[in-house]
Amino acid sequence: MLKKITEQLHALPPEALQPVEGAREAAVLLALTREVDPQLVFIQRAQHMKSHPGQVAFPGGKWEPGDSSLLFTALRESEEEVALAPGEVELIAKLPQRRTRLGVQVTPYLGFIRPGLPLLADPGELEAIFHVPLSYLLEPQHLIKKQVDVLGSWCWMPCYHYAGYTIWGFTLTVLVDMLNRVFDVGLSAEIDGADLPAELRQQFPRFPEGESQGEQGSESIKDSRLKR
Repeated sequence: MLKKITEQLHALPPEALQPVEGAREAAVLLALTREVDPQLVFIQRAQHMKSHPGQVAFPGGKWEPGDSSLLFTALRESEEEVALAPGEVELIAKLPQRRTRLGVQVTPYLGFIRPGLPLLADPGELEAIFHVPLSYLLEPQHLIKKQVDVLGSWCWMPCYHYAGYTIWGFTLTVLVDMLNRVFDVGLSAEIDGADLPAELRQQFPRFPEGESQGEQGSESIKDSRLKR
């Protein structure tokens, strides 16, 4: 599986991209373990955080003036959040950039790490670190719809639900893009406009592609199979 990932992404080298002057930019790391069934690393932000409490995301964060590149940003933030040393990451690709609802341009990088690598969550920022098998994410029946709180409105959203964690919104769009690009599985993170109240359809016409990685709200107890 790792060989296929490397081959399919060979045209997207992990270049140290420079941010656009004056733009709001961020970078994240999709870290996959080197094993027969690779595990993808996710984080959940701490519930006490003022900004985006409880969100599920990839390690990463905003570019800072001292960062030499967006690749540096992704590696720096990963080390700060989960104690993943840059030297432990075998960089494979820079995935296509995506813009959040709040106008932040996010550059995703993908790399391989050793299985069993001891990662440590920064208690000031994170609630948890968890891994999801790539084989689970590749099964179409695991991409479901679930009710989540979107800025105060309960809406049915496409997501993965694994070990009590819900992966949806901006993080899901980055994930699904990678899975389709590598494995051609035809997954969809698109939202049916009928699942959104009128005020959200008007406020967020590009939802979820325009959704911030941190604007993911809370989850409900209901779910259903996502029709494809």
